[in-house]
Formats: sequence, structure tokens, C-alpha cells
Amino acid sequence: MDAKLLLLALCVGVGLGFLSLAVRQLVTVARLWVRGVLVTGTVIPRIAGDRRRSGLVTFTDHLGRTVVLDPGAYGPLRGLPPAGKTVPVVYPRKRPTAARLWTPRYLLSPAFGWFLSSTLVFGAALRVSR
Repeated sequence: MDAKLLLLALCVGVGLGFLSLAVRQLVTVARLWVRGVLVTGTVIPRIAGDRRRSGLVTFTDHLGRTVVLDPGAYGPLRGLPPAGKTVPVVYPRKRPTAARLWTPRYLLSPAFGWFLSSTLVFGAALRVSR
């Protein structure tokens, strides 16, 4: 089999995979917007021995239980305010452990990353096809 054709098929397949992940992320955000429960959470600091810079978010779910959300290592880059501030949190009904911050950067940055990755791979496919 021709190596150029194999590389082209690989780039197109990976690009379509990245594009489907981006669409999946956008569908998840739309589903949260339509059916999600929006609550207000409070940012708390991490314990002293933890090396990550971002804080944790605590909120109460629909049953009154306290839930802790870890926004991940990129929390400050995605719009997490400093400790002590409040932030909107959204979660699917009856699933507070699947909560996400309700900020545009936190919700849409993964989709943007997948779209950018698929664009780069499709560009590589165009370059290989010449």
C-alpha cells in the first residue's frame, strides 16, 4: 500500500475523531444548559501539602448534601476565581458528582482544543495529499 495514502487516511481518521470529540463536548454543554441544575458554589483553598494552584469548589446538591468539585490543574486558566469567591456550578439532574463550572472558558475550552486539533490534522492531510 502506498505510504502517502496510508498517511492521508490516518490524518483524516484522526481529524474526524477529534472533530467528533469536539461535537460531543458541545452536546454535553447544550444538555447541561437545557436540563442542568444551576447552583452557586464557593471556592475553598486546597490543603497545604497539595502542589496544585487551583482551589476546590464546594456546593450543595438538590438533596442538601455538600459536594466538592475539583476543577483540575487548569482551573485558574479556565476562569476559577480565588479562594473565598463564589462561582456558578451546573450539574445534570440527580448526578451532582458530574458537576462543572458554569463559565464559558471552563465549558468551551475543551471543545475549542478538539476543534483546533482537528483543524491541524486536516491541514496535515491536505499537505500530504499534494
